[in-house]
Amino acid sequence: MTNPKDRIRAKAAEIGFDAVGFAAATGDWGGELDAWLAEGRGAGMAWMGDTAARRRGPRALWPEVRSVVVLGLNYAPADDPRALLAHPDRGLISTYARNRDYHDIVKGRLKQLAGWMAAAFRAEVKVFVDTAPVMEKPLAAQGGLGWQGRHTNLVSRRFGSWLVLGEVFTTLELEPDAAEPDRCGRCHACRDACPTAAIDAAGRIDPRRCISYLTIEHKGPIPEALRPLMGNRIYGCDDCLAVCPWNKFAPPHREAGFLPRAELAAPRLADLAALDDAGFRALFSASPVKRIGRDRFVRNVLIAIGNAARPALALASAAAARLDDPSPLVRDAAAWAIQRLALEPEAGMVAE
Repeated sequence: MTNPKDRIRAKAAEIGFDAVGFAAATGDWGGELDAWLAEGRGAGMAWMGDTAARRRGPRALWPEVRSVVVLGLNYAPADDPRALLAHPDRGLISTYARNRDYHDIVKGRLKQLAGWMAAAFRAEVKVFVDTAPVMEKPLAAQGGLGWQGRHTNLVSRRFGSWLVLGEVFTTLELEPDAAEPDRCGRCHACRDACPTAAIDAAGRIDPRRCISYLTIEHKGPIPEALRPLMGNRIYGCDDCLAVCPWNKFAPPHREAGFLPRAELAAPRLADLAALDDAGFRALFSASPVKRIGRDRFVRNVLIAIGNAARPALALASAAAARLDDPSPLVRDAAAWAIQRLALEPEAGMVAE
């Protein structure tokens, strides 16, 4: 095996990557990014504007790069990730966040591959996951891993909507793979499934309505008109991904780090609402949930409590206990939850 691309593919598979592609480093998505920012779609994500110049394309980030190895790791769940929506006393955490932070898993493997490439080909390398200013979805599409569906995420013929991405930038000249054509056709299942109508007919997401943005990135009180639509989703939302018809081809993942931790698979909302900062940090150690902090997370939990269809003593008590919380963000959500449950502090509660 003398072809560098074949050798890199084989090594990536050996390390544990499920999808490998090769893209030229000449892509430039600055025009699309500028338009997205001008429309206000960056919402509260100020870093998107702050790093826009470096996000335009690979060479805006590293002028010496000549090729990009785009890599994907399958995290397809074995079961329907929306099943917990039928249990409103439990909190639904997005599939990717129920165990270890995938950034750590992917970056460790990227470093293994990049180190091997540097030694094997005497080339310079840099590795990136989505914490860096890389337009990884269009780059992955350019490298043949899939196409950007109407939900704006990557869709793969083999893995559906369930790939987390990473990249190795290199000075090695590699022939790019052919880009994957858009295969969504007339399907709009993802748009129809969005609980808050955040996806428009053109396949653009308005983050200001997206539950993933609201529960993860948004720092202030969540708009009251959107709160009832969130259900018991307390960190992220998988609805638009889960309904994609291409998922029928996706095999369940084989990564131990993606298996749900027992305490995060179906956590009780009442227990989560009681978390103080130390308890939050302990529960979400090494989890991507940890980065939003206790106050934002408990805000999300209290909104889920307010959306519980059947008022219960434990849920109402959990909300009432947060009415004098040190955080105004938490107090606001607690008051809203109590109002939604239509319970007086001492009356109307139903024992579980």
